Amino acid sequence: MGDKRDTDRARAELERVDAMWAAAAAGRDVERIVSFWADDAIVIPPGQLAIIGKDAIRDYVTASLKIPGFSIQWKTTRFTIARACDLAYGVGTNQVSFNDENGNRVTLGGKAVTIWRTDNGGVWKCVVDIWNDDPPPEK
Repeated sequence: MGDKRDTDRARAELERVDAMWAAAAAGRDVERIVSFWADDAIVIPPGQLAIIGKDAIRDYVTASLKIPGFSIQWKTTRFTIARACDLAYGVGTNQVSFNDENGNRVTLGGKAVTIWRTDNGGVWKCVVDIWNDDPPPEK
């Protein structure tokens, strides 16, 4: 059973890994981006079916990066760590940008939840990644 120091250490490591993942997304390196998900990860984008497994996720990331003007950034604002320090979840916000069919810049804000577990080497990997869009601004 872990103590507060263990969970604080795990949280700091998870924050570091998540920041590296966000930097990888900004760098647009598909293999680096995909490396942060577990082999059996599930990604659930807004309005789409679940994408299961690293190969399918790689295809999804590759297709996303081909969208004109596509970029994604996020900030996980809270990580909650299980006592055993082998499972955690994060909650945060994200922003996805792309060009519409007329070349106009579109930016969507959203909210996200990620679930993480440590692999056999103790490295944090994302196992579930789900997000949805914020409501449209009131007119």
